[in-house]
Amino acid sequence: MQHWLPYLLHLSDPTLPIGAYTHSGGLETYVQQGLIKDAGDAAAFIRNMLEHNLPYNDALFAVLAYRAAEAGDVQQLVQLDQECTALKAPQELRTASQKLGMRLLKLLSPLVVHTTGNAYVAQIRSGEAAGHYCLAFGVYACLSGIPLLEAMTAFYYNAATGMVTNSVKLVPLGQQQGQQILFELLPQLPALVEQTLNMPRELAGRCSFGFDIRSMQHERLYSRLYMS
Repeated sequence: MQHWLPYLLHLSDPTLPIGAYTHSGGLETYVQQGLIKDAGDAAAFIRNMLEHNLPYNDALFAVLAYRAAEAGDVQQLVQLDQECTALKAPQELRTASQKLGMRLLKLLSPLVVHTTGNAYVAQIRSGEAAGHYCLAFGVYACLSGIPLLEAMTAFYYNAATGMVTNSVKLVPLGQQQGQQILFELLPQLPALVEQTLNMPRELAGRCSFGFDIRSMQHERLYSRLYMS
């Protein structure tokens, strides 16, 4: 067995106590507006998020953070962090990213002791960085000795399972329907990872405007189950 595999399972565990279950990532707005009504709609939403949003945003930033941590370049991590903050226009998404990241850092920094990780946390405490989840994931995947390819496969899988779980609760769907959606997405993950690993740097932050707008609308929904 690869020595890094248990660390990968731990890092990408959907039940990691960082509060991810409290955020729908804008999905709740789509459901309340009647844009997602059944399993087919949910599958299309998740597929579009995986193909047209994550590769240019959180997934790409996780890759860049991994490479910066590999080089021990803390200043690069700070610059990525500030760029990530600037690109997250919806306040709820920006806050959620920071909260999840900070909880992950609080959980892992005492367990994976490393000068690069400690220096990044120090920059966050000084106010120079915010500590976004995607960056924390990339940093600690690197510091835990997890290969980048496998780390990003887990990153995409974790994102897919989170969206499926939220769809099951919100649409709502049956558990079998949710697992059917997830199972049909699995063959796409390697291609998404390969695309992200070779993504031109200048494409970072490419935006899905409809998603951002509905994430902003979530702040004013009459009733909400999720924080974002």
